[in-house]
Order: sequence, then structure tokens, then C-alpha cells
Amino acid sequence: MSQLKNKVAIVTGASRGIGKSTAEVFAREGATVVICGRKQNTLDQVSEELKGLAGRIVPMACHVGKLEDLQRLVDTTTRDFGKIDILVNNAATNIAQGPGIEMDDGQFDKMVDVNLKSTYRLMRLVAPGMCERGSGSIINIASIAGIRPQFHGLLYSMTKAALIMMTQSYALELGPKGVRVNAIAPGLVQTVLSEYYWKDETRLQQLISHQPIRHLGQPPEIADVALLLASDASSYLTGQTIVVDGGRLLSSM
Repeated sequence: MSQLKNKVAIVTGASRGIGKSTAEVFAREGATVVICGRKQNTLDQVSEELKGLAGRIVPMACHVGKLEDLQRLVDTTTRDFGKIDILVNNAATNIAQGPGIEMDDGQFDKMVDVNLKSTYRLMRLVAPGMCERGSGSIINIASIAGIRPQFHGLLYSMTKAALIMMTQSYALELGPKGVRVNAIAPGLVQTVLSEYYWKDETRLQQLISHQPIRHLGQPPEIADVALLLASDASSYLTGQTIVVDGGRLLSSM
């Protein structure tokens, strides 16, 4: 397996969940994968756990809400490995669930900083090098909440909808320079971020009963789509939002 041999990738929010699974799949396919999250010790544990793959995992602490951390992440990766071929913007938060009129400015700013501005900043830092080399793949992890509004999830839905438009706008600009930009919109996936929806068995069954594929999504099911978008197998694909939701958005029930 070597779909990503000699490629260098950055995956944010990679200490667990979708980010960790994506890093594992990329390394399995031969990539050097720089994983980032806030806690170095947690990233080190992931690196140790994923030893022995065809590629390698490089842990690097980075708070995506801080521009100086993002700059250091990009500079260090470029210095140590010469380039960045793939960027996966996966880091996200959802600290503001509840009625929209009850949200405050602090919650708004935090959601924008982590879910949206961090992606904008990283793309701005990474894309020029990709354009200079004439190749690259950027993958933004959005959500079906950015396509249909999530009840009591105004700020999460808002940031994910904006992320989808950012994906399309950058795809339009960067495509002629050889850089593809796509998004993945997962439905309900078993991660810490979504545990409110799946930890309660009654709530979980009510949700998945409206899906044609009636199981709770798992991080590797998203990571495999990320691999497609990162590899040359999707060389004619850009500006798209790939919905991976078990058919949830098809429901008319």
C-alpha cells in the first residue's frame, strides 16, 4: 500500500477521532504525517500507538486558535520535510449548544476562531507552497450541520456552512495552480465531539432510525474518504463536499 508514498501531510485535531484515523490511514499508505493537537503527551501516545506503518507519524503540539502556533507548525514541517503535500483541517469544537438567542459573543468568537479562522489561516500559510510546486490537496472536515441546520447548534452549523463556502472559493482560485480543495461532511460519527448524540442509547436509536444505513458512523469510515481526496485517485475532483452520513440527509421521515 503506497498511495501516498513520499507525501507529507499535516492533520489537525489528530489526537483522537477522525483526525487520528486519518493520520493512521495516511501513514499506512506511506505518508509522513505531522499530527497536531494541544497536548504533546497525548500526541506522543498516538505516535507510539501507530508505530510500524509504512510511513511515519510526527507529533507536534499546536493550538489551532493561535496564529503563532500555526506559523510554527508550517515552518517546522517545511524545514524538516521540505514541503507540505496534503493538509487536513480537522480540528473543531462545539462549545455552544443551545438556543441561538442565548449565545454570547465569547462563544461566537471561540467557535469562529477554532472552526473557521484556524482553517483560513492554515490554508493561507500552506497554499502558496503548494501553488509554487503546482500540486497539493487540502481537505476540510465540515459536517452535515453545515448543509442542514442543527437544532440548538446555530454556531456550529454557521461555522461549518462557512467552511463549505471557503472550500469552494479556494478551489476556484487554486485549481488552475494545481491545488485541489475539497470538504467532507460527516453525519453522526462516534467521536468525543458528538458524544451527546450517541452516549444515550434512546437518542442514538432515534437518530439512526432515520438513516438508510443504520449504524453509528466510525472515524475510519471518514478517514477512507479523506484518503481518496488526498490521493491521485481524485485528480479530477475539486470544490466538492462529500457527504458521509449513512444517508441521513436523504430522510423524508
